[in-house]
Amino acid sequence: MKAWVTAAALILALCGIAAAAAQKGSRAEAVAMVKRAVAMVKAEGRDKTFAAISDPANLHFHDRDLYVYVYDFQGTVLAHGNNPQMVGTARIGLKDNEGRFMIKEMIAIAKTRGSGWVTFKWPNPVTKTVELKEGYIERVDDFLIGSGAYK
Repeated sequence: MKAWVTAAALILALCGIAAAAAQKGSRAEAVAMVKRAVAMVKAEGRDKTFAAISDPANLHFHDRDLYVYVYDFQGTVLAHGNNPQMVGTARIGLKDNEGRFMIKEMIAIAKTRGSGWVTFKWPNPVTKTVELKEGYIERVDDFLIGSGAYK
């Protein structure tokens, strides 16, 4: 009986781990989300795209812990999928909990390479805990569009 109970507990624990992993978006999904936003800007313009990104009901730009964010090259938030109240605020000096200036890093990558990855620690909107996040960004004109996957 003890072996059965132990096995059942192990199975339940493994199912919980698998379910938690399924709740997280992947790097590939984050890249796809950025590419959808970039395509929409090119097809429908900034205003319509930024409104869609900042609308939590728009599932093209919100999925589990994935969301899109947009910053101009001065670090001002132009659109934000997780916290639309940030739109219009300057975040150039924003640091993660390890002191990393991630917005400055994103801007530097956008200006020099056009696209790339930035790793930082950030609160996960699903788990409400600070986790390692890999953010992918792409330059569009004079701003960047990004999304990221939590590790």
